[in-house]
Amino acid sequence: MLEETGVEVVVERLTGVYKNMSLGVVALVFRCRPVGGAPQVSDESTVVEWLPTEQAAARMGDMYAIRVRDAMSLGAPVVRVHDGRRLVA
Repeated sequence: MLEETGVEVVVERLTGVYKNMSLGVVALVFRCRPVGGAPQVSDESTVVEWLPTEQAAARMGDMYAIRVRDAMSLGAPVVRVHDGRRLVA
């Protein structure tokens, strides 16, 4: 996070495991809390902003938006399987 955004964070908890069955990729998503640094752009980010959950989710595709919503929920970590575009039952 620090390298890409200039924001130093501490990990609070695992919020989800997302399996892309088409690519054979597993992503672990963690909820983090900012503890220092200053927001800045980098070669890997063009904008760094703090947004409400739904506003952030509205700016991205469904497979990333669900990760944001899951990270902001207070429930146990979820496991979701998808094909890169849609959740798979």
